[in-house]
Amino acid sequence: MKSLDKYRGCLIGGAVGDALGYAVEFLDEIDIFRHYGKKGIIEYDLVDGIAQISDNTQMTLFTANGLLLGTTKNMTSGIMKTYPEYIACCYKDWLQTQYSSYPLKEKSSYSWLVNIPELFNKRAPGDTCLTSIENGANGTIDEPINYSKGCGGVMRVAPIGLYFEGKSYTNDEVDIIGAETAAITHGHELGYISAAALVHIIHLISHNDNITLLDAVLDTKKALLRQFTDKKHLSEQIKLIDRAIALLKYDIDDLQAIKELGEGWVAEETLAIAIYCSLKYPNDFDKAIIASVNHSGDSDSTGAVTGNILGAYLGLKGIPQKYLEHLELKNVMIELADDLYNDCKITEHGLYHNEIWEQKYIYKTYKPNYK
Repeated sequence: MKSLDKYRGCLIGGAVGDALGYAVEFLDEIDIFRHYGKKGIIEYDLVDGIAQISDNTQMTLFTANGLLLGTTKNMTSGIMKTYPEYIACCYKDWLQTQYSSYPLKEKSSYSWLVNIPELFNKRAPGDTCLTSIENGANGTIDEPINYSKGCGGVMRVAPIGLYFEGKSYTNDEVDIIGAETAAITHGHELGYISAAALVHIIHLISHNDNITLLDAVLDTKKALLRQFTDKKHLSEQIKLIDRAIALLKYDIDDLQAIKELGEGWVAEETLAIAIYCSLKYPNDFDKAIIASVNHSGDSDSTGAVTGNILGAYLGLKGIPQKYLEHLELKNVMIELADDLYNDCKITEHGLYHNEIWEQKYIYKTYKPNYK
């Protein structure tokens, strides 16, 4: 069952955690609490009145665009490559936003997102993502482009978990699309296994009102053991997930629990921290997000993945209003969430037309006006 509120919540929630954590990403815990007080950062640190997103949310948006580009190509021509190939094309557009100024001189692009000036900002992008895309964005599980397990693969795949409800894909196939999307840039087993896990969790909780978050995590473990049984590093991810669950039983503060799981610079730790924070506060987005970013690690990535999970679980209605105000590119995220939910309805020989959709996903000329 599809829920527009959950689609919106997932993308907005990820951006909220990203923006809250981005301000403290390179601070250790001593500096965080010295600067922001004993509770740490609990509200946006605005820059010119804006809660800035980082590369996490930027790349998540281009992932969503790639999914919709692929489906539109298939619906309107009957010819389609794999979804990760279309996503990789959109990542090449994202790369241009990191190195070029707006507007792009070249007219050919894969994504309408290059028509948004605010995306032309370099917000601490990962070196692995940059170099892998520069080198062709052609990594796969079977032919890894490198052996990086940085969190740059997992932090951008949430839209895949949202998208495939009602399509002729099994849950396992959706998970593998998530893994292959991470493997475009991150070739280590844990770099893409964690992405498959996040996709699985989001797919379950965004389309099922009767599943608990814990049940979704436990089902994810089963899926990973089934899908990646031949991967030698799988046990490391499973142990971290188990550790995240076990820590819920102990009377320790969140910072100490997160230290038990790592700092989030690598993908398996990012996922485990997000699982812990989400399970600790499954009905309190505010507490979960605050816990997920106040540590000496990759705060924007752990915040983004936690926000993706709880946003998909609670929906946009579960995100406090204070996080919706001043959030950079909020309207773009809402628009993409709505497109993922509504999907392409144009067919090759049909009579139905949608001018806005065609501008976005066929001609790539769309320039939003949110005023």
